[in-house]
Amino acid sequence: MCVVWGIPYLLIKVAVGGVSVPVVVFARTALGALVLLPLALRSGHWDTLRRHWPWLVAFTGLEVVGPWGLLSQAERQLPSSLAGLLVAAVPSIGVVVAKLTGGTERLSRLRWAGLVIGLAGVAVLAAPDLNRGSGWPIAEMLLVAVGYASAPIIVARKLADVPSLVLTAACLVLAAIVYAPAAILNWPHHVPGGGVLASLAALGVVCTAFAFITFFELIREAGTSRAMVFTYVNPVVAVIAGVTLLAEPLTATMVASFALIIAGCLLATGSVRGRAAVTASREAG
Repeated sequence: MCVVWGIPYLLIKVAVGGVSVPVVVFARTALGALVLLPLALRSGHWDTLRRHWPWLVAFTGLEVVGPWGLLSQAERQLPSSLAGLLVAAVPSIGVVVAKLTGGTERLSRLRWAGLVIGLAGVAVLAAPDLNRGSGWPIAEMLLVAVGYASAPIIVARKLADVPSLVLTAACLVLAAIVYAPAAILNWPHHVPGGGVLASLAALGVVCTAFAFITFFELIREAGTSRAMVFTYVNPVVAVIAGVTLLAEPLTATMVASFALIIAGCLLATGSVRGRAAVTASREAG
């Protein structure tokens, strides 16, 4: 999971250089759906979605429709490595979201301190771009983080009995339908370059179809808290990919802010006491 959800930032950066944001998201979701939908239909468990469709819509909006569009749009201006680092705030945000949505786990002073430290790390990371007038892309990335922090809670609390394959396929089909009109209106007049096409293919098959199946099974086997620990590591993958393959800058400010964010996440989620908790909700585990 650290790899397959660490490299999308690089792939998205390449893809948005050749096609529009709606086309990127549509291609990613449609390709993933084409791979998984036939398998889901043959599984015989499609009927399990009937009583869960409102939560399916909510999950799709928070995990795919909103974040993938915002992320792709933000990367038109931000380096892929910076986008990956901002998403590192997901665990801390997850603690807050879980608490606001009925989580009953108590937040100690140490965990509140972690939230403050993590927020300080985000502020340090975002400050240079805010000074350069990139406030909206930064806000888009923070909204992405909120979506990514909220969606796993829905899976664990409301969609736990829906098979992973069926849930993934339905989510991708729904997202592809949402983005199809905008993608048609913005369809490229010429065939994109090989790098763009390869990035779209990898996003759809590896970083979507394969990744979601792995993600849901990980949640069911290890619980939401432990399953989301990879969120600590995939920003590092994003930075390494961006710096080595796209020659993006790696500054001391980025390193320091990432250290603050990770330290804040570890404190806020209680991982320093041996519990890798991200959502801090009683349903995890």
